[in-house]
Amino acid sequence: MKRPRAELKAELMAKAELMIDELVDWTDQTSRPTLTQIEDVILKLREQMSEQMAEAVIGAQEAVRPVPGPKCPTCGGEMHYKDTKGNTVESRVGDVGLKRGYYYCETCKAGFFPPGSTA
Repeated sequence: MKRPRAELKAELMAKAELMIDELVDWTDQTSRPTLTQIEDVILKLREQMSEQMAEAVIGAQEAVRPVPGPKCPTCGGEMHYKDTKGNTVESRVGDVGLKRGYYYCETCKAGFFPPGSTA
């Protein structure tokens, strides 16, 4: 079931507030930072927030299992749902943790973790 908008927004706001607190704490502890130091902290926090936002939005999506299962990219046969599995994927916003259905081809002994490649 898809998460309610208010719940997703509350989660994202809480994460943003923690990062803002981290930045304010850093400014309190760092006297006379250089522009490079400021940029480094901001870029690190931006990367973390991007990853956390992507994880929250992806995690809030309703899980759908295709029936029939996806086709095996090797043999073309139907892959079968195995279980829900966690995985970390490299995205354009950084490493994102996903929890998705995992599919397996008995013939090729190959697994598939949707959404897979979008290329």
